[in-house]
Amino acid sequence: MPIVETLFLALALAMDAFAVSLGASSCLPQGRRAAFRLAFHFGLFQALMPVLGWLAGLGLAGFISAFDHWAAFLLLLWIGVRMLRAGDEADDDGERKDPSRGWTLLALSVAVSLDALAVGLSLAFLKVDIWQPVLVIGLVTGALSWLGVRLGRRLGQAWGPRMERAGGAILILIGLRILVTHLLPGAGGGTL
Repeated sequence: MPIVETLFLALALAMDAFAVSLGASSCLPQGRRAAFRLAFHFGLFQALMPVLGWLAGLGLAGFISAFDHWAAFLLLLWIGVRMLRAGDEADDDGERKDPSRGWTLLALSVAVSLDALAVGLSLAFLKVDIWQPVLVIGLVTGALSWLGVRLGRRLGQAWGPRMERAGGAILILIGLRILVTHLLPGAGGGTL
């Protein structure tokens, strides 16, 4: 696969991760560790999913495409609602939940990388060597996620608690976009 095509594919796949990083940044603790965890996991999952899709081959394609948009929508809705609530009230201990840890990190990582699973299936059908695209996809996603966190933090400084609510709304809108593009013919459906 030519490197230019691989870069465009990686950029297209990384857009959801960038947007989610932008929204989730308002909940991240200060410092570089949380930002690194989020960017690293988004890049890692975005790189692993095409490999899984590539290995799965044709037998699993119909099964995965039947529910991937619902899974991404529900995961993003769940996290978005949690962020909307957190923007209005602190947790019992006064601390915000860190989306770069635990189940929230796993859910976000899976939600933003489900489209990469379908891409892996496509690459298997085209008999493309998977390793170069996987490396580029993972690195581009990690870099754009890091950039999303950095930009989101700057917006968070200007907007304060409103940024957390805006981040939750962004996640919900991304989930809705994924769902609509799959359910409505002609709305840009296909992969996530």
